[in-house]
Amino acid sequence: MPKLIRLYILQVCAGFGLSAIFVGLLLWANVANLWHLVSTSPVGWIAVAMLFFANGIVFAGVQFAISVMRMGEDDTPGGGKRQPGHLPAPLALRVPVEKKSAGDRAFRRR
Repeated sequence: MPKLIRLYILQVCAGFGLSAIFVGLLLWANVANLWHLVSTSPVGWIAVAMLFFANGIVFAGVQFAISVMRMGEDDTPGGGKRQPGHLPAPLALRVPVEKKSAGDRAFRRR
């Protein structure tokens, strides 16, 4: 089996395991009275299954994304003294300015 497929299967198993823990904690803590709603309804198990499956997909995706991003290599060179580069001294420059003509006054606010 290719390494990437094996990695994906492991991360999916980890994601669904985390989902089972998460849903179990939600029911145990009775968040939003969820345990009462599920336990008193005849089709409450469907809600728990949907919650487990949806969270499993999300957690598996996050697990796989994190593991793939951690596989990247850093190509930037390390070390150095972090000294700034040489900057030239600032120069004073003269900028010629033309006088305003009579036509420029027409655009002013009155």
